[in-house]
Amino acid sequence: MAKRLPDSLYNPVSAVGGSLAFASFVTILFLTFLDVLQTTSPAYIGIIAYVVLPLPLLIGILLFIIGIRRERKRIRRGLPASKLVFTVDFNSTRHRRAAAVLGTAAVLFFVFTAYGSYRVFEWTESVEFCGEMCHSVMEPEYTAYQHSPHARVACVECHVGSGAGWYVQSKLSGAYQVYSVLAKAYSQPIPTPISNLRPARETCEECHWPAAFIGEKKVSNRYFRSDEQNSPWNVALLMKIGGGGGERTAATGIHWHTSASHQVFFRASDSLSQVIPWVRVVDKETGEAREYVSTESEVPQAGVHADALHLMDCIDCHNRPSHIYRPPVRIVDHSIAQGHISRDLPGIRGAAIQTLVAEYTSTAAAMDSIPLVLGAFYRETYPEIAESRKDLIAAAGEELKAQFRQNIFPYMKVNWKAYPNNIGHMTAAGCFRCHDGKHVTADGKVLTKDCNDCHTILYQGPEAQPGVYTTGGAEFQHPEDIGDAWKETNCHDCHTGQ
Repeated sequence: MAKRLPDSLYNPVSAVGGSLAFASFVTILFLTFLDVLQTTSPAYIGIIAYVVLPLPLLIGILLFIIGIRRERKRIRRGLPASKLVFTVDFNSTRHRRAAAVLGTAAVLFFVFTAYGSYRVFEWTESVEFCGEMCHSVMEPEYTAYQHSPHARVACVECHVGSGAGWYVQSKLSGAYQVYSVLAKAYSQPIPTPISNLRPARETCEECHWPAAFIGEKKVSNRYFRSDEQNSPWNVALLMKIGGGGGERTAATGIHWHTSASHQVFFRASDSLSQVIPWVRVVDKETGEAREYVSTESEVPQAGVHADALHLMDCIDCHNRPSHIYRPPVRIVDHSIAQGHISRDLPGIRGAAIQTLVAEYTSTAAAMDSIPLVLGAFYRETYPEIAESRKDLIAAAGEELKAQFRQNIFPYMKVNWKAYPNNIGHMTAAGCFRCHDGKHVTADGKVLTKDCNDCHTILYQGPEAQPGVYTTGGAEFQHPEDIGDAWKETNCHDCHTGQ
């Protein structure tokens, strides 16, 4: 059989390299074809096709070239000599054919390399890559994200944003994250707030900005008591979201904190920013600055230096915009209100909460134990109900299992306690981190704790649809008779989420 290619190509090294390159290239083509055809393809197809396989492709090409050079040297030292100088004679049919083949191969190689590079970029920016590449580590974040208000916003829109500088920084940070997963050097849970997160003014405010929030918004909450009847308690609030601070609107309400007319700096004495003993408010028009110091928490000396302060932005209150882990009381109240857990089961609210807060070694153990724990409660406390309402008890167990999978992750030690939500002040310090009535200036001005500064109570009571709303605002009434204790005690001191 006549050799159609130069003698230097017929060697084991080039054969191995050529085979490896060819196999990698064909596999990439096949996976790309599958990726294009499928409406939704697994993240692993993109990872293999555009991240993993290009490496053996390049190694194969390198081996192919090395084999040719080594073979040429061998021939030069021994048998029929072949020229080491590469020459092309287009008068030769053989040379023209080889040039056409090599030229076509080179063009295809560069085209597919460019396409592959683009796909590498695209996949490393995808939600699936962020959430599924390190599945066990990122499972809490990915799961919570899929059930969040930002489920249709790509991770990189908030975590990276636009611009080459932040893109490069994110890839450098990502390289360490890959290492930490491979070496099992990651924290459990992942620490927050993220120290190198891009300022919210450059990401969140691409869609939301304080000047756009004007006026008030009605918010209705439906709670239940942990009594035998699972008695409801409804609260309707008029939230003073405010905002403004633009050219023609004054900064008011809750979003006053991040308006353009002033700056709010603070210093936290803990890693989760749950203890804030020092606050500075600067009026950008007059330059006037006021400093509020807590009468209970000691301020670190570094807190009074401008270079150590944190400029408040959206994420300091909206710290769980996508990765929300709800506390058991919120989970159960919502499930009862939506009818996923029946109020006809006596004492179900308290029993469901205790079922969720129990310590489970793993998610699998929780899935096995939750129905058993709930069933045992009714067999011991309400044996007749345990027999007559098996279907409702089973449905409640399935709902609690689904909520557990969305909000509690034993392997990563993730739950509502690991990541407190700063919106509101019911089960975490939230607003009371600063507005606790104990932050005072040198001349006696106090950061207010007046509820009516942020919201007005329109209605509170057992009826879901009250006939009359109190538009002037009502004084808060606690569902339980605790006297005036609520005036002196912050909500989260008692309401821990369980």
